Amino acid sequence: MASETDKVDDSLVSGVEDIQQTRRRFLTVLGAATAVAAETSCTPSAAVPTWEEFVQKHYTELTPEDKRRIFQRIEAETMRTHGVEVHVRDPHALRGVEFGYALNLSVCVGCRRCEYACAAENNTSRDPQIHYIRVMQMEKGSLDVDQSVIGYEGPVPKAGHFYGPVQCHQCRRPPCVRACPVGATWSEPDGVVVVDYNWCIGCRYCIVACPYFARRFNFTEGSIRPSEINPDQGYLSNRLRPRGVVEKCTFCLHRTRRGQYPACVEACPTGARKFGNLRDPQSEVRQIIETKRVFILHEEAGTHPRFFYYFM
Repeated sequence: MASETDKVDDSLVSGVEDIQQTRRRFLTVLGAATAVAAETSCTPSAAVPTWEEFVQKHYTELTPEDKRRIFQRIEAETMRTHGVEVHVRDPHALRGVEFGYALNLSVCVGCRRCEYACAAENNTSRDPQIHYIRVMQMEKGSLDVDQSVIGYEGPVPKAGHFYGPVQCHQCRRPPCVRACPVGATWSEPDGVVVVDYNWCIGCRYCIVACPYFARRFNFTEGSIRPSEINPDQGYLSNRLRPRGVVEKCTFCLHRTRRGQYPACVEACPTGARKFGNLRDPQSEVRQIIETKRVFILHEEAGTHPRFFYYFM
């Protein structure tokens, strides 16, 4: 006999499937209506790019030719709206790679260089300010993150305190993925949890589900100067995002899948951040996990994150 929990799970799964099917039916009917309207219209619509993005298939359903056209459209739109030439790529997950992160709390000084390097790399909004990394200031002898200070000021490190940056933990059991009603977010083979921005409906269930407060919602059109736009963009990572969607850290997959470090790792002045392949026994991050005093944040949530903290 099925338990009450199983019945609830089955009900949730059924509800998600109904929502996804309804969305597809809606887009099919609406797409047909638009095609008819386009044939009878004498003037092109200025909203065509936005409409094309709305009726676009899910990322996992796109063919290479579909993606090529979409990337070209995004590049052309960025040139039109910002006057910046960008290059959108789609680097795939590497075989035999599962990305992992280790952060040494013993040497992190709370300078926040990682936070601002991340913002610069990932084209996040400057006004309102959106950052994927939060740096917590905590009193020594305590690991109570609920009592930490995020918006601290003044010289760092402050006596009697230590610092713990938090970002997306790329969980093996991501509650954000289970919470999404339309399948707009999922975990890639290399462990990176991504978002299909064209399918995100902005319900923010994923934000509520995440125990690390690692997701950000665009309430308004993001503001970023043309001179600050990073032209090296990944479709599932740092391309410019529209209003009304959720975004997050992706371990800079547009960099890491090409053999580079995430921007935050390169920016850290103390070497507190370590990144590598968890499946490689010789990688630095794997060695740290096996030999250091390692712990994870919110272990009670059962998320099994790929982001670890350690002390020397």
